Amino acid sequence: MRFVLASQSPARLAVLRAAGIDPSVVVSGVDEDAIAAALTDPTPAETVTALAMAKAEAVVETVRGTHSDAVIVACDSMLSIGGALVGKPGTPEVARARWAEMAGRSGELLTGHAIIRLDGGERSKETSGSHTTTVRFADPSPAELDAYIATGEPLVVAGSFTLDGMGGWFVEGIDGDPSSVIGISLPLTRKLLAEVGVSVVDLWRSPTS
Repeated sequence: MRFVLASQSPARLAVLRAAGIDPSVVVSGVDEDAIAAALTDPTPAETVTALAMAKAEAVVETVRGTHSDAVIVACDSMLSIGGALVGKPGTPEVARARWAEMAGRSGELLTGHAIIRLDGGERSKETSGSHTTTVRFADPSPAELDAYIATGEPLVVAGSFTLDGMGGWFVEGIDGDPSSVIGISLPLTRKLLAEVGVSVVDLWRSPTS
């Protein structure tokens, strides 16, 4: 059974490798904005879960051609703050505006997870879920924020921050699962794998590898 990560996120890959799994990576390339716009009055949890499932479904055909027995795992993260659900800012201006809203406050980082199991090349089981973690943000000085935005890091991550990178300097604390804030919840992924009949320990790399 091959573990396939449907994500280009180096942070998610690093979490999995540190936890004993060396996944194959197949990037989905879905239009996240279009998928989110097509949802009818979704909750934040429903939004990130739907996006995760769309990413998993997008790579089924590719994975089927290389791994007939596999679990495809996909995730999507967004930050809920001030009544708005936000993803990657993309530009320095948007990142700066996000931090003006976040600084000195708390937000909820939601990560949706979806798993599709393939047996003999056929979809046999699937499941999904989400995890929410409260993040308490520091209040960086203007100079600190300028320097952080100049690194480019906050432009390409959900909520304009990281926990495991330079953004960690500006996070006062979290209430919940740190791996979910980084991008993939290990406890939830373990639970969802069990729901499709796969034990996470069977996916761990060999001690000699």
